[in-house]
Amino acid sequence: MQEFAIQSLGEARIDNPKNHSTVSDAYIPLYVPDEFLKACGHTSENDARTLYFQEAGPRKKIFFAPEKTKAAIVTCGGLCPGLNDVIRSVVMELWHGYGVRHIVGIPYGLEGFVPEKYGHALITLTPDVVSMIYMLGGTILGSSRGPQDFDRIAAFLEEQGINLLFVLGGDGTMKAAQAISAAVRRKGLVLSVIGVPKTIDNDINFVEQSFGFATAVDEATKAIAAAHTEAVGMYNGIGIVRLMGRESGFIAAHAALSLSLVNFVLVPEAPFVLHGEGGLLPALKERLEKRHHALLVVAEGAGQHLMPGTGEKDSSGNVILQDIGLFLQKEIKAYFKELNMPAPIKYIDPSYMVRAVPANADDRVYCGCLGRQAVHAGMSGKTEMVVAKLMGRYVHLPFALVTRQRRRLDTASHYWFSVLSATGQGALKGMTEKKE
Repeated sequence: MQEFAIQSLGEARIDNPKNHSTVSDAYIPLYVPDEFLKACGHTSENDARTLYFQEAGPRKKIFFAPEKTKAAIVTCGGLCPGLNDVIRSVVMELWHGYGVRHIVGIPYGLEGFVPEKYGHALITLTPDVVSMIYMLGGTILGSSRGPQDFDRIAAFLEEQGINLLFVLGGDGTMKAAQAISAAVRRKGLVLSVIGVPKTIDNDINFVEQSFGFATAVDEATKAIAAAHTEAVGMYNGIGIVRLMGRESGFIAAHAALSLSLVNFVLVPEAPFVLHGEGGLLPALKERLEKRHHALLVVAEGAGQHLMPGTGEKDSSGNVILQDIGLFLQKEIKAYFKELNMPAPIKYIDPSYMVRAVPANADDRVYCGCLGRQAVHAGMSGKTEMVVAKLMGRYVHLPFALVTRQRRRLDTASHYWFSVLSATGQGALKGMTEKKE
Protein backbone atom coordinates (compact mmCIF):
# COMPACT_ATOMS: atom_id res chain seq x y z
CA MET A 1 0.00 0.00 0.00
CA GLN A 2 2.84 2.37 -0.88
CA GLU A 3 0.23 4.55 -2.60
CA PHE A 4 -1.06 5.55 0.85
CA ALA A 5 2.23 5.79 2.72
CA ILE A 6 2.85 8.97 4.73
CA GLN A 7 5.42 11.31 3.27
CA SER A 8 8.31 12.56 5.38
CA LEU A 9 10.67 15.49 4.87
CA GLY A 10 13.66 13.43 5.94
CA GLU A 11 15.27 11.66 8.83
CA ALA A 12 14.24 12.96 12.26
CA ARG A 13 17.41 13.40 14.33
CA ILE A 14 16.50 15.84 17.10
CA ASP A 15 15.50 14.59 20.54
CA ASN A 16 11.87 15.31 21.34
CA PRO A 17 11.79 17.98 24.08
CA LYS A 18 8.52 16.62 25.47
CA ASN A 19 8.90 14.61 28.66
CA HIS A 20 7.56 11.37 27.29
CA SER A 21 8.49 7.95 28.57
CA THR A 22 9.50 4.67 26.99
CA VAL A 23 8.42 2.76 30.09
CA SER A 24 5.01 1.20 29.57
CA ASP A 25 3.82 1.55 33.17
CA ALA A 26 4.70 5.23 33.50
CA TYR A 27 1.83 7.69 33.92
CA ILE A 28 2.89 9.72 30.91
CA PRO A 29 2.40 8.99 27.20
CA LEU A 30 4.64 6.65 25.26
CA TYR A 31 6.54 7.69 22.18
CA VAL A 32 4.96 6.22 19.07
CA PRO A 33 7.23 4.44 16.58
CA ASP A 34 6.63 4.74 12.84
CA GLU A 35 4.82 1.43 12.61
CA PHE A 36 1.47 0.75 11.00
CA LEU A 37 -1.95 0.28 12.50
CA LYS A 38 -4.10 -2.27 10.71
CA ALA A 39 -7.49 -0.92 9.70
CA CYS A 40 -10.20 -2.46 7.55
CA GLY A 41 -11.60 -0.23 4.87
CA HIS A 42 -11.81 0.56 1.18
CA THR A 43 -10.28 3.24 -0.98
CA SER A 44 -13.29 3.64 -3.25
CA GLU A 45 -16.70 2.13 -3.92
CA ASN A 46 -15.18 -0.62 -6.09
CA ASP A 47 -12.03 -1.28 -4.08
CA ALA A 48 -12.15 -3.44 -0.95
CA ARG A 49 -8.43 -3.65 -0.15
CA THR A 50 -7.37 -3.64 3.48
CA LEU A 51 -5.31 -0.59 4.33
CA TYR A 52 -2.66 0.00 6.97
CA PHE A 53 -2.37 3.43 8.54
CA GLN A 54 0.42 5.03 10.50
CA GLU A 55 -0.52 5.67 14.10
CA ALA A 56 -0.46 9.26 15.33
CA GLY A 57 1.38 10.48 18.40
CA PRO A 58 4.68 12.01 19.55
CA ARG A 59 7.90 10.59 18.09
CA LYS A 60 11.10 10.06 20.05
CA LYS A 61 13.03 12.02 17.42
CA ILE A 62 11.70 15.13 15.69
CA PHE A 63 12.67 16.78 12.42
CA PHE A 64 12.32 20.48 13.18
CA ALA A 65 14.45 22.30 15.77
CA PRO A 66 11.82 24.15 17.89
CA GLU A 67 13.88 27.30 18.32
CA LYS A 68 14.20 27.64 14.54
CA THR A 69 10.65 26.64 13.64
CA LYS A 70 8.02 29.08 12.39
CA ALA A 71 4.51 27.64 12.22
CA ALA A 72 1.38 28.97 10.55
CA ILE A 73 -2.30 28.08 10.85
CA VAL A 74 -4.99 28.76 8.25
CA THR A 75 -8.76 28.09 8.30
CA CYS A 76 -10.66 27.83 5.03
CA GLY A 77 -14.20 27.28 3.79
CA GLY A 78 -17.41 27.55 5.77
CA LEU A 79 -17.53 28.00 9.52
CA CYS A 80 -17.74 24.99 11.78
CA PRO A 81 -17.96 24.51 15.57
CA GLY A 82 -14.53 23.71 16.98
CA LEU A 83 -12.27 25.72 14.68
CA ASN A 84 -11.09 27.91 17.53
CA ASP A 85 -10.57 24.85 19.72
CA VAL A 86 -8.22 23.30 17.15
CA ILE A 87 -6.35 26.60 16.74
CA ARG A 88 -5.97 26.82 20.52
CA SER A 89 -4.77 23.22 20.80
CA VAL A 90 -2.17 23.64 18.04
CA VAL A 91 -0.78 26.83 19.55
CA MET A 92 -0.66 25.43 23.09
CA GLU A 93 1.08 22.21 22.01
CA LEU A 94 3.62 24.03 19.85
CA TRP A 95 4.38 26.53 22.58
CA HIS A 96 4.29 24.47 25.76
CA GLY A 97 4.98 21.01 24.37
CA TYR A 98 7.78 21.77 21.91
CA GLY A 99 8.98 25.26 22.73
CA VAL A 100 8.09 26.81 19.36
CA ARG A 101 7.87 30.60 19.78
CA HIS A 102 7.07 31.75 16.27
CA ILE A 103 3.44 31.00 15.42
CA VAL A 104 1.27 33.06 13.06
CA GLY A 105 -2.30 32.91 11.86
CA ILE A 106 -3.02 33.34 8.17
CA PRO A 107 -6.04 35.70 7.96
CA TYR A 108 -9.16 34.96 5.92
CA GLY A 109 -8.21 31.62 4.42
CA LEU A 110 -6.06 31.40 1.30
CA GLU A 111 -6.50 35.16 0.76
CA GLY A 112 -4.05 35.70 3.60
CA PHE A 113 -1.22 34.20 1.53
CA VAL A 114 -1.60 37.00 -1.04
CA PRO A 115 -1.22 40.25 0.97
CA GLU A 116 -0.38 42.36 -2.09
CA LYS A 117 -3.85 41.60 -3.45
CA TYR A 118 -6.00 41.51 -0.30
CA GLY A 119 -4.00 43.48 2.26
CA HIS A 120 -4.59 41.09 5.19
CA ALA A 121 -1.96 41.22 7.95
CA LEU A 122 -0.59 38.12 9.67
CA ILE A 123 -1.85 37.45 13.21
CA THR A 124 0.67 36.64 15.93
CA LEU A 125 -0.52 33.68 17.99
CA THR A 126 0.56 33.05 21.58
CA PRO A 127 -1.02 31.19 24.50
CA ASP A 128 -2.38 34.50 25.83
CA VAL A 129 -4.05 35.24 22.49
CA VAL A 130 -5.76 31.85 22.21
CA SER A 131 -6.40 30.94 25.85
CA MET A 132 -10.12 31.81 25.85
CA ILE A 133 -11.09 31.48 22.19
CA TYR A 134 -12.81 28.13 22.79
CA MET A 135 -15.73 30.18 24.11
CA LEU A 136 -16.27 31.72 20.68
CA GLY A 137 -17.90 30.31 17.57
CA GLY A 138 -16.31 30.61 14.16
CA THR A 139 -12.59 31.22 13.77
CA ILE A 140 -10.50 34.10 15.11
CA LEU A 141 -8.45 33.90 11.92
CA GLY A 142 -11.38 34.45 9.59
CA SER A 143 -12.02 32.33 6.52
CA SER A 144 -12.76 32.52 2.82
CA ARG A 145 -13.64 30.29 -0.10
CA GLY A 146 -12.07 29.81 -3.48
CA PRO A 147 -8.60 28.98 -4.85
CA GLN A 148 -5.53 31.18 -5.07
CA ASP A 149 -2.26 30.91 -7.02
CA PHE A 150 -0.51 27.99 -5.31
CA ASP A 151 2.92 28.95 -6.59
CA ARG A 152 2.37 32.40 -5.06
CA ILE A 153 1.37 30.73 -1.79
CA ALA A 154 4.62 28.72 -1.82
CA ALA A 155 6.57 31.91 -2.47
CA PHE A 156 4.82 33.62 0.46
CA LEU A 157 5.66 30.72 2.77
CA GLU A 158 9.31 31.01 1.74
CA GLU A 159 9.32 34.81 2.21
CA GLN A 160 7.89 34.45 5.71
CA GLY A 161 10.27 31.65 6.69
CA ILE A 162 7.39 29.31 7.52
CA ASN A 163 8.31 25.64 7.63
CA LEU A 164 5.25 24.14 9.33
CA LEU A 165 1.74 24.82 7.98
CA PHE A 166 -1.51 23.59 9.56
CA VAL A 167 -4.54 23.70 7.26
CA LEU A 168 -8.04 23.42 8.73
CA GLY A 169 -10.82 22.78 6.24
CA GLY A 170 -13.03 20.40 4.33
CA ASP A 171 -12.67 18.36 1.16
CA GLY A 172 -11.90 21.34 -1.07
CA THR A 173 -9.45 22.75 1.45
CA MET A 174 -7.60 19.43 1.70
CA LYS A 175 -7.29 19.45 -2.09
CA ALA A 176 -5.86 22.97 -1.81
CA ALA A 177 -3.44 21.79 0.88
CA GLN A 178 -2.36 19.02 -1.49
CA ALA A 179 -1.76 21.61 -4.20
CA ILE A 180 0.22 23.79 -1.78
CA SER A 181 2.40 20.76 -0.95
CA ALA A 182 3.06 20.19 -4.64
CA ALA A 183 3.98 23.85 -5.14
CA VAL A 184 6.28 23.71 -2.11
CA ARG A 185 8.03 20.65 -3.56
CA ARG A 186 8.50 22.35 -6.92
CA LYS A 187 10.14 25.25 -5.13
CA GLY A 188 12.44 22.91 -3.20
CA LEU A 189 11.27 24.10 0.24
CA VAL A 190 11.61 21.99 3.37
CA LEU A 191 8.10 22.58 4.66
CA SER A 192 5.52 20.34 6.28
CA VAL A 193 1.82 20.66 5.41
CA ILE A 194 -0.55 19.03 7.90
CA GLY A 195 -4.33 19.00 7.49
CA VAL A 196 -7.04 18.84 10.13
CA PRO A 197 -10.22 17.80 8.28
CA LYS A 198 -13.22 19.98 9.05
CA THR A 199 -16.81 19.65 7.93
CA ILE A 200 -20.03 19.51 9.89
CA ASP A 201 -21.49 17.51 6.98
CA ASN A 202 -19.28 14.62 8.19
CA ASP A 203 -18.39 13.78 4.59
CA ILE A 204 -14.58 13.49 4.64
CA ASN A 205 -13.43 10.18 3.19
CA PHE A 206 -12.22 7.71 5.87
CA VAL A 207 -12.90 10.14 8.71
CA GLU A 208 -15.50 8.43 10.91
CA GLN A 209 -16.59 11.68 12.54
CA SER A 210 -15.31 15.13 11.75
CA PHE A 211 -15.05 17.75 14.47
CA GLY A 212 -18.05 20.02 14.84
CA PHE A 213 -20.50 17.30 13.82
CA ALA A 214 -21.58 16.50 17.40
CA THR A 215 -22.22 20.19 18.11
CA ALA A 216 -24.12 20.59 14.83
CA VAL A 217 -26.40 17.70 15.74
CA ASP A 218 -27.03 19.22 19.19
CA GLU A 219 -28.03 22.54 17.64
CA ALA A 220 -30.10 20.88 14.94
CA THR A 221 -32.17 19.05 17.54
CA LYS A 222 -33.22 22.40 19.01
CA ALA A 223 -34.69 23.42 15.67
CA ILE A 224 -36.35 20.03 15.27
CA ALA A 225 -37.93 20.25 18.73
CA ALA A 226 -39.22 23.75 17.93
CA ALA A 227 -40.68 22.60 14.61
CA HIS A 228 -42.38 19.67 16.35
CA THR A 229 -43.92 22.02 18.91
CA GLU A 230 -45.23 24.23 16.11
CA ALA A 231 -46.64 21.25 14.21
CA VAL A 232 -48.52 19.71 17.13
CA GLY A 233 -49.91 23.13 18.03
CA MET A 234 -51.91 23.28 14.79
CA TYR A 235 -54.52 20.95 13.34
CA ASN A 236 -52.76 19.00 10.57
CA GLY A 237 -49.69 21.08 11.29
CA ILE A 238 -46.53 20.32 9.32
CA GLY A 239 -43.03 21.26 10.40
CA ILE A 240 -40.14 21.32 7.93
CA VAL A 241 -36.52 21.67 9.09
CA ARG A 242 -33.79 22.10 6.48
CA LEU A 243 -30.28 21.17 7.65
CA MET A 244 -26.83 21.29 6.08
CA GLY A 245 -25.64 18.35 3.99
CA ARG A 246 -24.86 18.95 0.32
CA GLU A 247 -23.97 15.37 -0.61
CA SER A 248 -24.27 13.54 2.70
CA GLY A 249 -27.26 13.38 5.03
CA PHE A 250 -25.50 12.56 8.29
CA ILE A 251 -26.67 15.62 10.26
CA ALA A 252 -30.30 15.13 9.23
CA ALA A 253 -30.21 11.41 10.02
CA HIS A 254 -28.36 11.73 13.32
CA ALA A 255 -30.46 14.63 14.61
CA ALA A 256 -33.66 12.78 13.72
CA LEU A 257 -32.48 9.65 15.54
CA SER A 258 -31.58 11.61 18.65
CA LEU A 259 -35.14 12.85 19.19
CA SER A 260 -37.43 10.25 17.58
CA LEU A 261 -39.94 13.01 16.81
CA VAL A 262 -39.36 13.07 13.07
CA ASN A 263 -41.67 11.36 10.58
CA PHE A 264 -39.68 11.82 7.36
CA VAL A 265 -35.92 12.25 6.85
CA LEU A 266 -34.86 13.17 3.32
CA VAL A 267 -31.18 12.87 2.37
CA PRO A 268 -29.16 13.21 -0.86
CA GLU A 269 -28.28 9.50 -0.84
CA ALA A 270 -31.93 8.40 -1.12
CA PRO A 271 -33.79 9.97 -4.08
CA PHE A 272 -37.52 10.11 -3.45
CA VAL A 273 -40.67 10.86 -5.45
CA LEU A 274 -43.49 13.23 -4.59
CA HIS A 275 -46.55 11.61 -6.17
CA GLY A 276 -47.94 8.15 -6.75
CA GLU A 277 -47.20 4.90 -4.99
CA GLY A 278 -44.38 5.37 -2.51
CA GLY A 279 -44.55 9.13 -2.94
CA LEU A 280 -43.87 11.59 -0.16
CA LEU A 281 -47.11 13.57 -0.53
CA PRO A 282 -49.51 10.60 -0.24
CA ALA A 283 -47.48 9.34 2.73
CA LEU A 284 -47.72 12.77 4.35
CA LYS A 285 -51.49 12.79 3.79
CA GLU A 286 -51.79 9.39 5.45
CA ARG A 287 -49.73 10.61 8.40
CA LEU A 288 -51.95 13.68 8.90
CA GLU A 289 -55.13 11.60 8.73
CA LYS A 290 -53.81 9.37 11.51
CA ARG A 291 -52.03 11.84 13.82
CA HIS A 292 -52.94 15.35 12.56
CA HIS A 293 -49.33 16.58 12.65
CA ALA A 294 -46.10 15.70 10.84
CA LEU A 295 -42.44 16.65 10.95
CA LEU A 296 -39.97 16.53 8.05
CA VAL A 297 -36.20 16.94 8.31
CA VAL A 298 -34.41 17.43 5.02
CA ALA A 299 -30.74 17.78 4.14
CA GLU A 300 -29.98 20.66 1.78
CA GLY A 301 -28.79 18.34 -1.00
CA ALA A 302 -31.88 16.11 -0.94
CA GLY A 303 -34.42 16.21 -3.74
CA GLN A 304 -32.28 18.16 -6.19
CA HIS A 305 -33.39 15.74 -8.92
CA LEU A 306 -36.91 17.13 -8.57
CA MET A 307 -35.89 20.70 -9.44
CA PRO A 308 -34.10 22.33 -12.39
CA GLY A 309 -30.42 22.95 -11.75
CA THR A 310 -29.25 26.48 -11.09
CA GLY A 311 -26.36 26.17 -13.53
CA GLU A 312 -24.26 28.23 -11.13
CA LYS A 313 -21.30 27.52 -8.86
CA ASP A 314 -20.05 29.21 -5.70
CA SER A 315 -16.53 30.52 -5.15
CA SER A 316 -15.38 27.05 -4.06
CA GLY A 317 -16.59 25.46 -7.28
CA ASN A 318 -19.59 23.76 -5.65
CA VAL A 319 -22.83 23.68 -7.62
CA ILE A 320 -25.31 26.12 -6.07
CA LEU A 321 -28.27 24.07 -4.92
CA GLN A 322 -31.95 24.84 -5.14
CA ASP A 323 -33.66 25.34 -1.76
CA ILE A 324 -35.34 21.98 -1.16
CA GLY A 325 -37.13 23.33 1.93
CA LEU A 326 -38.92 26.08 0.03
CA PHE A 327 -39.66 23.68 -2.82
CA LEU A 328 -41.29 21.17 -0.47
CA GLN A 329 -43.23 23.91 1.27
CA LYS A 330 -44.66 25.03 -2.08
CA GLU A 331 -45.46 21.50 -3.30
CA ILE A 332 -47.07 20.46 -0.02
CA LYS A 333 -49.26 23.57 0.05
CA ALA A 334 -50.42 23.00 -3.51
CA TYR A 335 -51.13 19.31 -2.89
CA PHE A 336 -53.29 19.83 0.19
CA LYS A 337 -55.04 22.87 -1.32
CA GLU A 338 -56.17 20.69 -4.21
CA LEU A 339 -57.48 18.15 -1.68
CA ASN A 340 -59.21 20.96 0.21
CA MET A 341 -57.48 19.70 3.32
CA PRO A 342 -56.00 22.12 5.91
CA ALA A 343 -52.25 21.69 6.33
CA PRO A 344 -50.49 24.77 7.80
CA ILE A 345 -46.70 24.65 7.45
CA LYS A 346 -43.87 26.05 9.58
CA TYR A 347 -40.49 26.07 7.81
CA ILE A 348 -37.27 26.45 9.83
CA ASP A 349 -33.76 26.74 8.36
CA PRO A 350 -31.17 26.96 11.18
CA SER A 351 -28.13 26.25 8.94
CA TYR A 352 -26.00 29.27 9.80
CA MET A 353 -26.94 29.13 13.47
CA VAL A 354 -25.84 25.48 13.57
CA ARG A 355 -22.39 26.11 12.14
CA ALA A 356 -21.59 29.35 13.96
CA VAL A 357 -21.96 28.24 17.60
CA PRO A 358 -19.07 27.31 19.92
CA ALA A 359 -18.21 23.62 20.16
CA ASN A 360 -19.85 21.48 22.82
CA ALA A 361 -17.84 19.51 25.40
CA ASP A 362 -17.46 16.39 23.24
CA ASP A 363 -16.19 18.35 20.27
CA ARG A 364 -13.82 20.36 22.47
CA VAL A 365 -12.17 17.16 23.68
CA TYR A 366 -11.94 15.87 20.12
CA CYS A 367 -10.55 19.15 18.76
CA GLY A 368 -7.93 19.25 21.49
CA CYS A 369 -6.73 15.76 20.57
CA LEU A 370 -6.68 16.54 16.84
CA GLY A 371 -4.66 19.70 17.38
CA ARG A 372 -2.05 17.94 19.50
CA GLN A 373 -1.75 15.03 17.08
CA ALA A 374 -1.32 17.46 14.20
CA VAL A 375 1.58 19.12 16.01
CA HIS A 376 3.24 15.77 16.78
CA ALA A 377 3.03 14.85 13.09
CA GLY A 378 4.34 18.18 11.85
CA MET A 379 7.26 18.43 14.28
CA SER A 380 8.38 14.92 13.36
CA GLY A 381 8.62 15.91 9.70
CA LYS A 382 5.48 14.25 8.34
CA THR A 383 3.78 16.07 5.49
CA GLU A 384 0.96 15.87 2.93
CA MET A 385 -1.36 14.21 5.44
CA VAL A 386 -4.25 14.75 7.82
CA VAL A 387 -4.81 13.52 11.35
CA ALA A 388 -8.02 11.62 12.03
CA LYS A 389 -9.66 9.21 14.43
CA LEU A 390 -10.27 5.80 12.89
CA MET A 391 -11.57 2.74 14.74
CA GLY A 392 -10.87 4.46 18.05
CA ARG A 393 -7.23 5.29 17.23
CA TYR A 394 -5.67 8.51 15.98
CA VAL A 395 -3.91 7.90 12.67
CA HIS A 396 -2.21 9.67 9.78
CA LEU A 397 -4.09 9.68 6.47
CA PRO A 398 -2.49 10.90 3.21
CA PHE A 399 -4.15 13.74 1.32
CA ALA A 400 -4.54 11.37 -1.65
CA LEU A 401 -6.92 9.19 0.33
CA VAL A 402 -9.13 11.78 2.02
CA THR A 403 -9.63 13.76 -1.20
CA ARG A 404 -10.45 10.76 -3.39
CA GLN A 405 -14.21 10.90 -2.79
CA ARG A 406 -16.75 12.24 -0.33
CA ARG A 407 -18.03 10.04 2.46
CA ARG A 408 -21.74 9.35 2.06
CA LEU A 409 -24.45 7.73 4.13
CA ASP A 410 -24.88 4.05 3.27
CA THR A 411 -28.57 3.43 2.62
CA ALA A 412 -28.00 -0.32 2.96
CA SER A 413 -26.59 0.02 6.49
CA HIS A 414 -28.00 -0.72 9.93
CA TYR A 415 -27.65 2.99 10.67
CA TRP A 416 -29.99 4.04 7.86
CA PHE A 417 -32.44 1.27 8.68
CA SER A 418 -32.55 2.64 12.23
CA VAL A 419 -33.62 5.97 10.73
CA LEU A 420 -36.31 4.25 8.69
CA SER A 421 -37.53 2.38 11.78
CA ALA A 422 -37.56 5.47 14.00
CA THR A 423 -39.51 7.54 11.45
CA GLY A 424 -41.71 4.86 9.91
CA GLN A 425 -40.98 6.21 6.42
CA GLY A 426 -39.65 2.94 5.03
CA ALA A 427 -42.49 2.64 2.52
CA LEU A 428 -41.29 5.71 0.63
CA LYS A 429 -39.89 4.91 -2.78
CA GLY A 430 -36.10 5.30 -2.90
CA MET A 431 -35.53 5.02 0.83
CA THR A 432 -33.59 1.76 0.59
CA GLU A 433 -30.80 0.69 -1.70
CA LYS A 434 -31.44 -2.39 -3.80
CA LYS A 435 -28.50 -4.79 -3.86
CA GLU A 436 -27.90 -7.38 -6.57
